[in-house]
Amino acid sequence: MKPICCLISTLLYLVNPAGANANETPSLTTSPLVVALPQPEAARFLAQATFGPKPGDIEKLAQQGFISWLNNQFTAPPTSHKAYLDQIISGLPPGSKALPTHVYQSFWRQAATGNDQLRQRLVFALSELFVISVDGSLSNYPRGVAGYLDVLGQHAFGNFRQLLEAVSTSPMMGIYLSHLKNRKEDPQRGRVPDENYAREVMQLFSIGLYQLNPDGTPRLVNGKPVETYGNDDVTGLAKVFTGWSWGGPDLSDARFNGSVKDPNRDVIPMQNYPKFHSTSEKRFLGVIIPAGTNGPDSLRMALDRLFNHPNTGPFITRQLIQRLVTSNPSPAYVQRVANVFANNGQGIRGDMKAIIRAILLDNEARNLNQLNSPAFGKLREPVVRLANWMRAFGKPSNSGNYLVGNTDSTTTSLAQTPMRSPSVFNFFRPGYVPPGTAIADRGLVAPEFQITHETSVAGYLNFMQNVVAKGVGTTANNVRDIPPDYAAELALADNPDALLARVELLLAYGGLSSGNRQTIRNAVASITIPADPVKAATARRNRVQLAVYLVMASSDYLVQR
Repeated sequence: MKPICCLISTLLYLVNPAGANANETPSLTTSPLVVALPQPEAARFLAQATFGPKPGDIEKLAQQGFISWLNNQFTAPPTSHKAYLDQIISGLPPGSKALPTHVYQSFWRQAATGNDQLRQRLVFALSELFVISVDGSLSNYPRGVAGYLDVLGQHAFGNFRQLLEAVSTSPMMGIYLSHLKNRKEDPQRGRVPDENYAREVMQLFSIGLYQLNPDGTPRLVNGKPVETYGNDDVTGLAKVFTGWSWGGPDLSDARFNGSVKDPNRDVIPMQNYPKFHSTSEKRFLGVIIPAGTNGPDSLRMALDRLFNHPNTGPFITRQLIQRLVTSNPSPAYVQRVANVFANNGQGIRGDMKAIIRAILLDNEARNLNQLNSPAFGKLREPVVRLANWMRAFGKPSNSGNYLVGNTDSTTTSLAQTPMRSPSVFNFFRPGYVPPGTAIADRGLVAPEFQITHETSVAGYLNFMQNVVAKGVGTTANNVRDIPPDYAAELALADNPDALLARVELLLAYGGLSSGNRQTIRNAVASITIPADPVKAATARRNRVQLAVYLVMASSDYLVQR
């Protein structure tokens, strides 16, 4: 294999996001939402709604149709990260503790094998909106972080109002954004409530920094954006988040301070301790919570205000579209989904199932003409790329534990580890614009490019070259924990066109440009199949590995359209 060729190809994407096929028409057709899907369309839908298809998924969805598949996913039993951590902890030697790497293992295990793929894909998307990270104090609470993932999964198909409350009362969020053990104001000592969560729940988790029109575009006054909140709003809302601390059977000072511990305090919601909650009047965003209001009622009123704020629908739905479908949704697309956020058709606001349907079934997501638009699509983030490979070509984990550790390295790995964001602002910001690029010239955003640069591109290519050949995960007896399974591809190795067609369908839904397809096909065919059986087997394996690697290095794969 020659990774440098692919590196050059990939870097070309950095200056030309439309890719080499911007003016070509892929050989795909539009089809109804219900039944009889062409396989490329089914594969493309799975690229948006899951961690990628595994063998058999495309054919199944093609027979079911989108709506039936969604309904089945909405009722699929959820798999639990906490249950996995509990299993791990029960097998640890005395004195040993769970580690962040066990969270990574649980993530990869469910991304690769979970039958509740839509829920798990939503969990990952939500974890990039409601960010916590094991890169810091939460490294001491891997079971709690696993429980937090389950909370996101529990509410992924519920209602956004309950999701917002579950996030706000999570002890992991309480530690991460410092409102756990947050005390009321004390004028005599000059103490004021911690304002961190009050600021971030508005800026990142609900209404955003600037007022929005219903289509997600900024509302301008005299040509300038209008802020949604000011410092007085932060100060007023901070009082709401006082008195919250570890859950447990009593409200003692010792439990509030953490010296008395419930064995499940890392996975049960925080509770409010009246002694430490501010009962003074709380004013924010035009709401007045009267003096004397207790903690739970103050929280309810505050979250109701955020949930019903006109910004929340377009602010949240635009980011969910970015995580699943495209970095630059049209205002009309955002407004259609935001309208569903406001009313699911039955008078219910915040219905997550309806929102997910609206995102994935919108004409802008499904219309194949979008494949020709240089403004449509998104860069697949590195974690999703590895999950794509695991599902398409990975054998089940030899250990059963998917022993993939920290993948942070920009030079030798993915430059991204799940649940290890460097800050509450996620690995990348939704409005990131790579400077000095054609993307910037076109007035577009490309969030995932914030972790994409020359070093990380080379690191990804070198990492995947090794993964494609040997698998991924801890090595035991010279075998990776998740080795490759190319049995179906090896059966096609004598026919480069058939081999490439299968790999292309699984990874890129048949969307390679004609130029890239021919280049990869020629590279694969250049490996001759000798008469000697042993050498022939090696050549067939090399053909398969080269086909997989070059597709995963191509701009047509890296940019999900």
